[in-house]
Amino acid sequence: MAAPGLPWLLLLAWSGLLLAGLPPPFPRPGSEPTQSCSVVLDPGSGQPKVASGWEPDAIAWANLTDSIRSTGWSFLDLATNEKYNDSLQAYSAGLAEAAVSEQLIYMHWMNTMVGYCGPFKYQTDYCEKLKSYIEANLAWMEQQMENQQDSAFWHQVRLALLQLKGLEDGYNGRAAFPSGKFSITPFGFLLFQLGGDLEDLEAAFNKSESQRVLGSGSCSALIKLLPGNRDLLVSHDTWNTYQSMLRIIKKYTLPFRTSAQSDSVIPGYTQAFSSYPGTIFSGDDFYILSSGLVALETTIGNSNSALWKYIQPEGSVLEWLRNIVANRLAESGAEWVLLFKQFNSGTYNNQWMIVDYKSFSPGTSGLQKGVLTVLEQIPGMMIADDKTQELYQQGYWASYNVPYFPEVFNASGLPELVKKYGDWFTYDKNPRAQIFRRNQTLTRDIGSMIQLMRFNNFLKDPLSRCQECSPPQNGENSIAARSDLNPANGTYPFGALRQRPHGGTDMKVTSFEMAKNYSFIATSGPTWDYLPAFQWSTSPFVNLLHMGHPDQWKFSPVQVHWG
Repeated sequence: MAAPGLPWLLLLAWSGLLLAGLPPPFPRPGSEPTQSCSVVLDPGSGQPKVASGWEPDAIAWANLTDSIRSTGWSFLDLATNEKYNDSLQAYSAGLAEAAVSEQLIYMHWMNTMVGYCGPFKYQTDYCEKLKSYIEANLAWMEQQMENQQDSAFWHQVRLALLQLKGLEDGYNGRAAFPSGKFSITPFGFLLFQLGGDLEDLEAAFNKSESQRVLGSGSCSALIKLLPGNRDLLVSHDTWNTYQSMLRIIKKYTLPFRTSAQSDSVIPGYTQAFSSYPGTIFSGDDFYILSSGLVALETTIGNSNSALWKYIQPEGSVLEWLRNIVANRLAESGAEWVLLFKQFNSGTYNNQWMIVDYKSFSPGTSGLQKGVLTVLEQIPGMMIADDKTQELYQQGYWASYNVPYFPEVFNASGLPELVKKYGDWFTYDKNPRAQIFRRNQTLTRDIGSMIQLMRFNNFLKDPLSRCQECSPPQNGENSIAARSDLNPANGTYPFGALRQRPHGGTDMKVTSFEMAKNYSFIATSGPTWDYLPAFQWSTSPFVNLLHMGHPDQWKFSPVQVHWG
């Protein structure tokens, strides 16, 4: 079984190089077009302004390399200057990112968000409910920020909102650092941040055409302990709509203080992650952090409508913001959990895995505590525990959109779906659970890890079979889904198994050594190992807007390095 687009002989070479402690010979981004800018203080107005190129005493710098046509990715390196106060740094970070990625932001908006609660939809019942919720939630958070100015949590919330404000102002060409209170547009770039939260808000507010399809997965993840404990590999596949594939890999270096009154810099001041134009966090989620943590998740959702009562605008911080705060402030898995647990919004309900590479010692036998912490969230409930022992006993931890903790599984409505549809909705017998259990034993190095995370041989794999489907072999039922290959005229028991422009849209993997330099290996686009590469012009979805996309998505892995 060869890695996508690469011969087996090269796989053997990778293994030797990895054992020697050298990176595998994946191609790196080449000499594609780049844009650079600095954000400086205008001497006349005292306001931040964007200047092209690199200025040595700037507030913020950004460099974007657009290699989507050659690798499937763009690469953004964004940094701010700790000489300036946190608020100015955060706002300027948004300005800088907007300046270099303006065109990508426009195309991604058109592909994925245009018309969402737009001018002609403001009067719909759902959009009115959503607008009221967002405005009330922002007002409540503003009050908390005002009342708790010494709080590290609320300091980071404020900085994230300032960064978002800078991004939107920069895109709209009206840079003006807000003095005092500042407003966030409910249906502006905030919608980019709310991608995951919206799925649950749509269900809670009874949107007639919800994004959520029954059973639809969102991501596969695997944490693999290599034989002899010589390395710990952390990998993640995003599952998403194909219209979302205009992707940016980002590195943020934001040396903010932990709180407004502190002199110490946040532990997660540098973050490398896969992301999207106009989004100031990952969204997938996959993060390598300067704290020594790697954070990732897969969505578990909520199928119990009785729990939507817990979604309230007051007392809640939406998931995307709690995610940012925890990644910035936590130094361990346990700290990450304590931060993230605050103000559960009940939206974007995920299983989070926090790997602490500081607690991992390569080649050391015996249990090492604190290596893996797992948290699961649904409305009104969060459960977390140290799962290092299970990782060491099994040799792996897999995540595939089904809750692990029985309390979460039972409360989320899944037992009713098991009764109706069978094992597909169970934790142990779900197709991906079985494929991970079978195939992870073959993972010995980076190359074989990539094979597993890009695996989809649904036409021949017995574990991809759906007894109630016609035809029975189903492209959804593998590690990297290809739901576009399910026949449109087939019959399927629930929506996730039908033909859709949806599947595994990327793969990322890092290791103990690579994570030290925020490096990882990434592949963009749907898998093409045993299957034809996805091509817009020959697909059933040619009429879906996909501005800026390559026609054919046939990219090999690239190793991400930062200057």
